[in-house]
Amino acid sequence: MATGNGILIVGEISGSDIAGVTGELLGVGRKLADNIGEKLQVIFIGSSISDVASGAFAMGADDVFIGDNPFLALYQPESYAAVLEKAVEDIGFNTIIMGTTTMGRDLCPKLACRLESGLAMDCLDLNIDSQDGNLIAARPVFGGKAMAEVDCGPARPSMATVRLKSQAPLALDSSRSGDLIPISVSLEASLAKTVIVDTVAIEAEGVVLEDARIVVGGGRGIGSKDNWSKLEELAGAFEGAVGSTRGACDEGYCALDTQLGITSKTVAPDLYLAVGISGASQHMSGVAFSKYIVAINKDADAPIFKHSQFGIVAKWEDVLPSFQAKIKELLAG
Repeated sequence: MATGNGILIVGEISGSDIAGVTGELLGVGRKLADNIGEKLQVIFIGSSISDVASGAFAMGADDVFIGDNPFLALYQPESYAAVLEKAVEDIGFNTIIMGTTTMGRDLCPKLACRLESGLAMDCLDLNIDSQDGNLIAARPVFGGKAMAEVDCGPARPSMATVRLKSQAPLALDSSRSGDLIPISVSLEASLAKTVIVDTVAIEAEGVVLEDARIVVGGGRGIGSKDNWSKLEELAGAFEGAVGSTRGACDEGYCALDTQLGITSKTVAPDLYLAVGISGASQHMSGVAFSKYIVAINKDADAPIFKHSQFGIVAKWEDVLPSFQAKIKELLAG
């Protein structure tokens, strides 16, 4: 059984709300904390964030730590790492978990180096051994073709990042409460080696890809940018979003921010309709948490069919028009 000061989630804030990934991390963190009988705690770093951060109680947190300083309003690697290092030294935690986000990919290795601790990156599941308290991480290897189970060993704190959409957040419980705990933040501007001077938000048109219940995915087999508009039209009928493979992006059929895969975005829709996608492991890692996968591909031996609940072996041009017409008919009825 682990002994210490529990599980620490490094939370993120998006705009004026707690980022969705933090709810996912609190979901898996709640499981770990309950299994070892310790607290689930979360830390937020930023400026004037107490009111927003308090929402983490309803998401499953027992305690919420706040590192508040105007200098921390925007993410800054060295400063955020220094705040976390001091918190670990003062409080102590068995396990530290971050999301495999832009911040997590950058911050977690820096913190692990400072703490001289091990780190399991981009995990799909986490457990804690009830005998020795070691963190056991399941993570994809060889481009997603296999899964490795990693024992993080006796070093404390154990550290991991968790892939977005791989965990389910808890149902919100507004009756939950806990302690909102400020932590000491003393920083000098000279600590920062780089500084973010501004961020620019790009407004998404239609349904946000990561949140879509239905995603239509297109690959290089779509053939042209003009053909790509047919996928967008179909996704619009579904009130869904369009995702892509690296090959489709490389051909210039679509925007880079639609790419799905192990090194890009991850989605977990109710339905993933893969059109002209062969099913390479790197791409499938980004859609593996889809509830249902339906594939349309002219190659009967395409790997995508091994991952699909339903498949159609045909040219997508022959299937999509009648498929879309039927969808419109059903929706109209």
